[in-house]
Amino acid sequence: MFERLREDINSVFHRDPAARNTFEVLTNYPGLHALLFHRFAHWLWGLGLKWIARTISTIARWLTGIEIHPGATIGRRFFIDHGMGVVIGETTIIGDDVTLYQGVTLGGTSWNKGKRHPTIGNGVVVGAGAKILGPFEVGAGAKVGSNSVVTKAVPEGATVVGIPGRIIVKPKGEEDDQRRKEMEERMGFDAYGVTEEMPDPVARAVRSLLDHMHAVDDRIENMCKALRKVNSEYQNGALPPLQEEDFDCVRDDSDGTRG
Repeated sequence: MFERLREDINSVFHRDPAARNTFEVLTNYPGLHALLFHRFAHWLWGLGLKWIARTISTIARWLTGIEIHPGATIGRRFFIDHGMGVVIGETTIIGDDVTLYQGVTLGGTSWNKGKRHPTIGNGVVVGAGAKILGPFEVGAGAKVGSNSVVTKAVPEGATVVGIPGRIIVKPKGEEDDQRRKEMEERMGFDAYGVTEEMPDPVARAVRSLLDHMHAVDDRIENMCKALRKVNSEYQNGALPPLQEEDFDCVRDDSDGTRG
């Protein structure tokens, strides 16, 4: 028991630079308090003392603002930073070295009994406000961006952002691994959703479409010039003008300046 407690305290020091000493961690980290309450409640749950286990879980929620069902299975070195508003459902399975930030929900989408909550692999980081909903697996080493809503399986090492969650990085080889590391260095795993360089899949798609349209326009213009050289009677009809204000929202989304 004391070995597990030592591991939990060390995990706080490894993942929170604000932690200064062991006494401070033991007395002022609600994520650690919630985890210790859960370990006891989960033990009672396994003994069949379900009402007492649920009562202890409820008391822990009152004290910490973190709701962990006593039936959830949690691995070693689990860390909840800040923690207020975190909800972890009954059939959730969490691996080792997982980090959650405040407002995270590991929930279900069905009222049916059985497995209805996610399985979180080793080393996963889930940013503030993210929702992972359903009985699927989030692969080891994956990162879920702040305020994302994930409703389907996430591959190992992937990074997911947006509503619904979209995979923006899926490593395939050494080159992709390097690109992923560079991206994560810029993002810092985006625990709070404030990184300016955080890629937006929708904006990226819009930029690609606009680039393609410009390329098509240039090609058509060149074709028209060639036709005029071949046939002097060819008349190049004028295109209807585009209103610049119609594209302000697209421009704002593509450069990330929209409020």
